[in-house]
Amino acid sequence: MSNLRIKKKNEVYITIHSEEEHVHRELSDYFTFEVPEAKFLKKNPRYKYWDGTIRLYSPGTGELYHGLMSHVQEWADEKQYTVEYEKNDWYGDVEDDNKFVSPAGVKHFMDKVCNIKPRPYQYKAVYEALKYNRKLLLSPTGSGKSLMIYSIVRYYAATAKKILIVVPTTSLVEQMVNDFISYGWNANDFVHKIYSGKDKNTDKPIIISTWQSIYKFPKRYFDDIDCVIGDEAHLFKSKSLTGIMTKLHNAKYRFGFTGTLDGSKTHKWVLEGLFGDCERVTKTDDLIKSGYLSNFRIKVLLCDHAPQYFESYHDEMEYLVEHRGRNNLIKNLVDDLKGNTLVLFNYVEKHGEPLYELINSTIDPERKLFFVHGGTDVEDREEVRQITETEDDAVIIASYGTFSTGINIKRLHNIIFASPSKSRIRNLQSIGRVLRKGEGKDIATLYDIADNIGGQNYTLRHLNERVNIYNDENFKYEVIKVNLRAN
Repeated sequence: MSNLRIKKKNEVYITIHSEEEHVHRELSDYFTFEVPEAKFLKKNPRYKYWDGTIRLYSPGTGELYHGLMSHVQEWADEKQYTVEYEKNDWYGDVEDDNKFVSPAGVKHFMDKVCNIKPRPYQYKAVYEALKYNRKLLLSPTGSGKSLMIYSIVRYYAATAKKILIVVPTTSLVEQMVNDFISYGWNANDFVHKIYSGKDKNTDKPIIISTWQSIYKFPKRYFDDIDCVIGDEAHLFKSKSLTGIMTKLHNAKYRFGFTGTLDGSKTHKWVLEGLFGDCERVTKTDDLIKSGYLSNFRIKVLLCDHAPQYFESYHDEMEYLVEHRGRNNLIKNLVDDLKGNTLVLFNYVEKHGEPLYELINSTIDPERKLFFVHGGTDVEDREEVRQITETEDDAVIIASYGTFSTGINIKRLHNIIFASPSKSRIRNLQSIGRVLRKGEGKDIATLYDIADNIGGQNYTLRHLNERVNIYNDENFKYEVIKVNLRAN
């Protein structure tokens, strides 16, 4: 029987020691994964020297992300290997939880610091986080992630901890501070914001920053950070974000929040390595049933085209975004819909701009129409969001990159997928835009524009991927066929 000795190296890594070489080889195999998109990435010249695999364990050093500790134990149990834990004199025990943290105590604390009543699953999620110091919390859009983040921040701020919150966009920096204020806290006295050239130095205990603003900061900048919170944690598989997390070698308290994962074991384990064990807080279907989110329906508009054959996905996209009948279908749909409507597209010049011009040519002049893309200033995006919250019949034509994640509009009634996508994360994040409850809003509707064109038909395969997601999430959907053969 083989024996493993495990010791905490710092708050990022554990080290695994064994006198038997085969143990390290087995661990390396166990924690090595081929990424789902490997076969496509290998064709890209940027990745010509990469074999498409992610290796989480280093047999040479015995290092592994701390958050994967439970997986090591499961592997050892399966192999019937013995595991011994050694204490690090500076960083303490490998496994460390807070025995004094109780559900009742967390509930009392949250009720005290929040001016709105937290939901039962929010109490439980914050308890799990504070109890175990590390968690990857899977909680869909509309579940109140900002309230959970706020509660964790207030807890560690009360114990004089320095906290770093990492978000993907400038607008989310401002939105999070505004959320904290709305919960009844004078956040500006405690929070320092970093983005777009703002000063990186501060005496305030809480930093909220875009990852783009800090990923190149030297390691010493992060030395005094005790707690790190990653918002939209599904993005943390990127090299820049993992780089930030590995610099936080003294950050004992680590929490990631995301609405969805991509469904692969690789993605889940990378994020668990950085933040800790994954815990599902709640599900979209349960939020709808409980009345926290709007009722929801999906109408798949399946466009039937004259048979076509395209050698590549790119060629197929060129055909679809330029298709007059398809674009007129989207325009007519927007004209007919009542309520605030979000139209999402992929390509700004090839699709977004023509769609905007087409819709603008026929839309009722009384309806407000906005066009938002990566080149739109953050302040202008926020203005669009605020205006839409006071409107009943506005239209936003926006790129997936700007409005699929992190934009909260309660008074959004319809969403149109003008461009096909198979990304689980992008689809669920986009759907989340329309599910929030708002005044006078009984039901939210997604119009999923899909295409049957024959040949390779990449977009039809992408529809099948989306339908699998709808089934997994228990979303109701119907397929409506639209004949575009004559167009």
